[in-house]
Amino acid sequence: MKSFLVIGVGRFGRHVCKKLFELGYDVMAVDRNEECIERVLPYTVNSIIGDSTNGDFIKSIGVGNFDTCFVAIGDDFQTSLETTSLLSECGAKYVVSRASRDTQAKFLLRNGADEVVYPERQLAEWSAIRYSSNNISNYIELPGDNSIFEFKVPKDWIGKSILELEIRKKYNLNIMAIKLDGNWNMRINPSIIFEDEQSILVYGENKDLEKFFEVESRNLNNGGKDRG
Repeated sequence: MKSFLVIGVGRFGRHVCKKLFELGYDVMAVDRNEECIERVLPYTVNSIIGDSTNGDFIKSIGVGNFDTCFVAIGDDFQTSLETTSLLSECGAKYVVSRASRDTQAKFLLRNGADEVVYPERQLAEWSAIRYSSNNISNYIELPGDNSIFEFKVPKDWIGKSILELEIRKKYNLNIMAIKLDGNWNMRINPSIIFEDEQSILVYGENKDLEKFFEVESRNLNNGGKDRG
């Protein structure tokens, strides 16, 4: 079973602990604030009040025993940077640090972070994409400017097959799965006929996905007259 260390358990760190706990993983939380530690107790196997910028304290945790160490400190960048550096020096296997700006990310990556996350930015981007279209239900951004989108089957696809619509040829997109009766069908073949109220997972480059949703948005607004 994987184990995780989460340093800084304000709102973001607490949600990380809670989700990891729900997924069945072992979580240890660290924060200098006793009240924050008390809030996260139900979601951790161990919670410690301590100063993550203290080298002796970090060494005493045994950070090398965790699969991933999260630095979720959001209100004190200097503390986040020092903590990230100490984790790396003390043998952490993989360090994920929180940032709010690109300049912070650069410093964190230079000082021991293996990966940087932007919670506020990522939530804002997700919200903008999610609510910019009536059809989009979810999306996952992947490395290399690629993404996976879940969206409802467009009305003008209903009753037509994947082969007939030529989705890959027209849009350079790949259909990964189709939701049938609440279950995802991963066995995709060109003869599948789209039905009303279905959802699909589509994978592709972001530029191709953006072009696709622009076309579908125009089709929705003018009754499908733009479809070629």
